[in-house]
Amino acid sequence: MLRTPFTRVSLIALTATLAAAPHAAFAQSADAAAEDDDVSGNQIIVTAQKIEQRAVDVPITITATTGDRIRDLGVTDLDELSSYVPGLLIQEQSANNPGVVIRGITSDSGSAQQGPRVTLYYNGVDISRSRGSYQAIYDLERVEVIKGPQATLFGTASAVGAISLVSARPREGFSGEVRGGYGNFNQTLLGGFLNIGSDTLAFRLAGEWRTRDGYVENLNPNQEEELYAQDQLGLRASLRWTPTTDLTVDLIGTYDQQRNGGTPFISGTFPGFTGAPGRAANAFRNANLSGNPAGAVALGDDQLGLNREVYDLNLTLDYQFADGWSFTTVNGYRKFDSAEVFDADGSAAPFLEFAEIAKGWQISHEGRFTYAGDSLRASAGWNLFIEDSSQRVPFATEEGVFLTCLGGLFANPRNLCVAPNGSVPSLGVTNIPYTSVFENQGRNEAYSVFADATWTPFAALELTAGVRFLDEYRQSGFFARVPNSVLTGAPLVPGQLDTRGQTFTADDDFTAVLPRFNALYRVTDDVNVFATVSKGRRSPVVQLGARRDGANVIANRLDVPEETVWNYEGGIKLASGSVSAALGVYYQVYNDFQVTVLLPDGTSRTESAGKASNLGIEGELAVDVTEWLNVFGNFGYIDGGIDENSSFAPQFSGARFRLQPEWQASGGFTIDKDFGGVRFFATPSVTHRSRIFFEVPNNPLISQDKVTLFNARAGLSFADERYEIAGFIRNAFNEDYLLDAGNTGGAFGVPTFIPAEPQFYGVEVTAKF
Repeated sequence: MLRTPFTRVSLIALTATLAAAPHAAFAQSADAAAEDDDVSGNQIIVTAQKIEQRAVDVPITITATTGDRIRDLGVTDLDELSSYVPGLLIQEQSANNPGVVIRGITSDSGSAQQGPRVTLYYNGVDISRSRGSYQAIYDLERVEVIKGPQATLFGTASAVGAISLVSARPREGFSGEVRGGYGNFNQTLLGGFLNIGSDTLAFRLAGEWRTRDGYVENLNPNQEEELYAQDQLGLRASLRWTPTTDLTVDLIGTYDQQRNGGTPFISGTFPGFTGAPGRAANAFRNANLSGNPAGAVALGDDQLGLNREVYDLNLTLDYQFADGWSFTTVNGYRKFDSAEVFDADGSAAPFLEFAEIAKGWQISHEGRFTYAGDSLRASAGWNLFIEDSSQRVPFATEEGVFLTCLGGLFANPRNLCVAPNGSVPSLGVTNIPYTSVFENQGRNEAYSVFADATWTPFAALELTAGVRFLDEYRQSGFFARVPNSVLTGAPLVPGQLDTRGQTFTADDDFTAVLPRFNALYRVTDDVNVFATVSKGRRSPVVQLGARRDGANVIANRLDVPEETVWNYEGGIKLASGSVSAALGVYYQVYNDFQVTVLLPDGTSRTESAGKASNLGIEGELAVDVTEWLNVFGNFGYIDGGIDENSSFAPQFSGARFRLQPEWQASGGFTIDKDFGGVRFFATPSVTHRSRIFFEVPNNPLISQDKVTLFNARAGLSFADERYEIAGFIRNAFNEDYLLDAGNTGGAFGVPTFIPAEPQFYGVEVTAKF
């Protein structure tokens, strides 16, 4: 499709006219809510601009949700929450490999050499490195989704937006909660919190443990656990010290652990026990994934699955030292260690058996002075962020099986690779195990200073300007051990090269200037219009691999320039009595848009696809129909992708972005009514998204058509709301749809398909004290 501004604007104008809008989520600080029970949910309080403001007064597009609202919706994970936020999509292929999409732009690369586009923040600290970012969401104060680049607000200057997770803070008094649950697939839940404190010192301990059987049965007798089984533990200890009314110190330690079953990469090429080859529909039946016991030493295990641990420590200090002046410092340390074994060919054959071992640590420090006067607000400060990480990928196979399944050893290799009954005829013919490994490494040091000022020339108008100066050092490393095949005398996987014991390294320095400009006009006290112009940036890639130079193997450096985006948006926000709403339009222009391409040797490479653009509209609406009934809805529309071209990167020309739906919407209602001391509550909802492609360039066979899901949570609260029993259901009609497709197997010509979650239902019981 030829994308032109005229076509887009016409369609957006029509959409804005016809749309029944969205869900304005409720985000208010827990402390404020505790102090004033009469505050309306529509008076949303957020801290995206580092001060407390109603969302209606923030001149950027932001969607925020409280922890209580997350529970009302029956949401248990970030990927589920994204269905209720316009312009956000989160794909959890595994906790080790999430895809985070804001306005159709994906950040999911696992390479240690590449930076993210979407920044995840946890209590003010960047946690964006994909293999260490995903964690359980429990006992949260709120989640804020900030869309569009806002460089002065976030230390690493994310290109397209940020997701900010804010945990519940300790407060004065004694309180607690214990929650348990059970559901189909043997879902179990045990969680809660304990809070104890005075007006000077308070402590809070919170945690959640979730387990579940896998929802894809693995018929292979060598595997002990079903696919996509869940075993996740999260623990958080928080300490708040308030020696004076002017000083608050928060110390927060978090531990997150996953011991999950393997990812169901199910082959669309090779038959299993359950159907004919070449059908994505096989993804919704039993699987037969082997692992590779003979390669267990190289892979780290002969069982498929994820073993991951994350440690996080955060120290935040806020000091009000003069009239209108404050100083805030946010400091963090995060460490992650994960190992995931996966069957990339999706069949019973030990053909493409991989592991990914990702390790890394991050430290972050920010200092910010803030002034708030009658007509001027300003902030200035500094930030440093250092991370060091690696991604090690071992590979194991059997030489005869590999050459047969790849198509080079026998006349009819596909039938000899995996027979129609699921057996592997070529297994044991040569009985030659083979292993190799490659590793990419990355160190990133980012130092920046920033300043921001908001001037109110008269009561109805606010003008904001800010800039961040960024100095960045990036170092990349690459190592590979690739022995020759016994059968062929050459590396078994074409294109893989052995660095012969060497670790190649390369580094470079980069600088950037990232401005933002915002304007807010108060039409009334309850209605504001805003406009934003801002620049975002994804870091250049010091991309390092290996290549052959005659008889030698040398470093192969293929740098990719920085990706920049100019973001233009405007909209209107309303928060009046029982109604809150927002409607916005944005247009984004990208230069040197970075795409990740899978290569036939099992590795990936980042390339520039040239220019790209996005034009979209987002809306949210929430209405308190009565004191016990709230209806809500949201929608997002995106017409975007890589610009059409005939010379520069023609293979990407005109493609939609990976994981970018054209339409996304959700809606529902909440009933919360007291019947003589027993409170009934219910939140049924529906979510919808249009077709998405899983790869760039787009392939209709590697995509998922539109998906509509129905979810609900309902229950009773009694004994002064100390006890609660609730039931939940997600994907109520058991819709079959794909979570992902293509994957590593696709690089070898054998794409795999991953089924998304089926119908889940269960019951939860909560006791508060």
